[in-house]
Amino acid sequence: MRKKKIIKHTILILLALIFVAYIVICNFLVSACLVPSFMKKLDAFEEVTVQSYGAQVKTDQITLNHKEMIADTNEWLENVKTNETYVKHEVYTDDGYKLVGVEFLPEIQSHKYALVLHGYTGWKEEMYPYAKHYVEEDYDTFVPDMRCSGKSEGDYIGMGYTDSIDCLKWIDKILEKDPEAQIVIHGQSMGAATALMMTGLAELPDNVVAVVSDAAYTDAYSMFGDKITEWFSLPPFPLVDGAVLMLRLRGGYNLKDADALSAVKKSSTPTLFIHGDKDAMIPVSMCYDLYEAATSQKDIYIVEGTGHAQTVDKDPDEFWKRADEFIARYSK
Repeated sequence: MRKKKIIKHTILILLALIFVAYIVICNFLVSACLVPSFMKKLDAFEEVTVQSYGAQVKTDQITLNHKEMIADTNEWLENVKTNETYVKHEVYTDDGYKLVGVEFLPEIQSHKYALVLHGYTGWKEEMYPYAKHYVEEDYDTFVPDMRCSGKSEGDYIGMGYTDSIDCLKWIDKILEKDPEAQIVIHGQSMGAATALMMTGLAELPDNVVAVVSDAAYTDAYSMFGDKITEWFSLPPFPLVDGAVLMLRLRGGYNLKDADALSAVKKSSTPTLFIHGDKDAMIPVSMCYDLYEAATSQKDIYIVEGTGHAQTVDKDPDEFWKRADEFIARYSK
């Protein structure tokens, strides 16, 4: 009898230890993937950058085009700073975080506006080459740091869900300036998923005439499962659901709500879906899934021989020709 009690107590202790370990691991995963201050302690930002670069397609053409794009952008920025044709802005999220962004002013002011959104662990400066193009096409262009990124405040990376709501504040900022604004949202990676999630919001005004989605994922839940295996060699089940629960308790939002696939099924915003066919970060199959599910006017541009967020580097002229023609088709 005593032996049975000892065995029972031992089993209970083991189960308790397993449960505690499970909670600790799930909390660690939330912090390691979604809390910038913790990620910096782990050097996670650097690791993500190194892994992403290592998985990119490397050709002389892509490398040369990218270097030229950066050089052109830096020269443009010097001119922008000299002429002071930019404005710094701040907006506040519904839960009180300050978001920081820059508005680049075109030479010819019209009703054309662009909102340009960066990706996971990124910052607004990465999107300045895209801003340059829109400004040269006479778009008044806003480029924000997303929640938890760059100079913007926040506790948890939103993976597009909180960001889609936050970015409505930038839309409001544009409409305060120009109630007749015709707005294009151009996003890359998580920024693209954010733009797609915005199209599923009832609050999105009709002033948003088109979205350019470059390298978006279908949903953060699927991405989270893939990345904890890739980055930490841990199984998705049952850790992803535990991490989702921890995030709800700690951050107040459900990772499953970061769902671009569900959003595009409700969207009426014309959308151009762009993806590299060699994307090792977000599989091109996700782009096809999003395109097929979208209920809006739509087009798809798969760029052969390019990795994650390299689509503009393969052939910049063709990239922007496709994007500009699509936008023009639906602009008023």
